[in-house]
Amino acid sequence: MIDWHNGTVPSHREDERSIEERSKCVLLYIPVIYYSALLCIGLPVNILTLVALSRLAVRTQKSLYVYLLALTGSDILSQLFIIFVGFLLETAVFHRDVPVLLLRSVSMLEFAANHASIWATVPLTVDRYVALCHPLLHRQISYPARARRIIAVVLTLALASGVPFFWWSDMWRVSRPPNTLDATLIWTHVTIIYFLPCSIFLLLNSLIILRLRNRQRKHMCQEDTGQQLALPSKLGKTTVMLLAVTSVFAVLWAPRTGVVLYHLYVSSVYRDWRVHLAYDLANMIAMLNTAVNFFLYCFVSKPFRAAVRGVLLFRGAHLHPRRPLHHQRTPGNASTSSIYSSTKRSQREVAPLSPKSVHITMYSA
Repeated sequence: MIDWHNGTVPSHREDERSIEERSKCVLLYIPVIYYSALLCIGLPVNILTLVALSRLAVRTQKSLYVYLLALTGSDILSQLFIIFVGFLLETAVFHRDVPVLLLRSVSMLEFAANHASIWATVPLTVDRYVALCHPLLHRQISYPARARRIIAVVLTLALASGVPFFWWSDMWRVSRPPNTLDATLIWTHVTIIYFLPCSIFLLLNSLIILRLRNRQRKHMCQEDTGQQLALPSKLGKTTVMLLAVTSVFAVLWAPRTGVVLYHLYVSSVYRDWRVHLAYDLANMIAMLNTAVNFFLYCFVSKPFRAAVRGVLLFRGAHLHPRRPLHHQRTPGNASTSSIYSSTKRSQREVAPLSPKSVHITMYSA
């Protein structure tokens, strides 16, 4: 980011002509200030999110919170490796004048944490899709123990996917044009980090929205006005958080993906100060994604806001999960879909309820 002496070039020193041709960072110390502020804000709120989600996971025994915990933990790793170690320590403190092996190892960890942060959202999206479109199947296959196994596999694959990026070139300081290895790594990176997960998000979110519209249209034809208004509000709260998380990711990471491909095919970051500026700004925007989920959760989820208040006020967490209803077999196999629960409640509203049934319905709500 900041134009300091490059200690990472493994082959030979750059001559004076090459140094004169290097693009300048017009932002100067602004990235350092920005990343410092982002770390000071993002790391505490992510830790707060982690504690609040842990309490909700213990109390409700829902796989949803297991996936959100994995996403939050990956965001914390991204902030530590990418923002703190990569941008602040290497660039601002050591001026990248450190051993090349250490720099490449940190680069590998940065990509691994970055991939984990993105791909932790994919099983969450799949889980929400199955919950809405196949509720009976979701009741059988979705429970916290399985969610933890899925997350373990995702994190292992993310760590493995970071290994090839040990040979990632420093775009700010490498004077030569991108070669075949650079092109392969760049396309692998943008596919893993953006194109493939965004394709999955777009497909599954589109199917979810279509299912919601069809269900709403069906209820508008079959039920009275009061019941029509109750169901979409319950379903909307479940999907808003997922749509918000995936949409914010797609928007914030789009500039960086475009600049990286522009660097590969049009103009190098090293040669053009405008591409250098665009790459700096794109990285700043992309890293904002690691700190916004807390505010999205607070805006959408009332249980999450209550859990955050409990943490801030030092209230004791519920150490034991809620007692399952009589129609659930075990807490581990209980339905983790609030969409499915809302559908069952709407079905019970159609038929007259006995006093005992009313009591059970109020307890499950």
